[in-house]
Amino acid sequence: MLWLYLLGLATILTIALRRVRRRQKPLDDELYSKNIAIDHVHSGVAWVRGDGTFGSVNQSFARTFHFAPRELVGQEWYKMFPPELHDQIRAHYSEMLMGTVTFDAPGAGADGSELWLNVRLVPVHDHNLRFVGHHCLIDDRTRLRELEERVRRLSGEKRESRKPESPAAAMR
Repeated sequence: MLWLYLLGLATILTIALRRVRRRQKPLDDELYSKNIAIDHVHSGVAWVRGDGTFGSVNQSFARTFHFAPRELVGQEWYKMFPPELHDQIRAHYSEMLMGTVTFDAPGAGADGSELWLNVRLVPVHDHNLRFVGHHCLIDDRTRLRELEERVRRLSGEKRESRKPESPAAAMR
């Protein structure tokens, strides 16, 4: 009789477990697809804890700064910006506590390279509406900025070469 009781109990637990898994799977799929979408929309995505340290960093975010993702976890997030901008970054952080903030700022790679970033800070709250951290989304605009600078330089050189040096040169 005991074995029959245990068999019934095991059957009930198995059925309950299957139902829980069935309910959990769509949620897991939804979260997975959102994470994949975010990875493709932004160059980098990082979760920053309430204490200001990186909790997790995607591969693209870490690659932008020439780090491995594990190297950034636990580091203070605002240190990815030059020290002279830390006050300005803290001001943006204060604005972010009221809602999402987007700004452009220079950054620094691990190898000392200069970066130009478009940064979006998105506050995250728990179910009790307590602030628990924020998402830091970045787009690396370094290449775009270099191209814009090159176009400005070349267009400035063309304008200078069109100007005649003297009235006699203009007549030629």
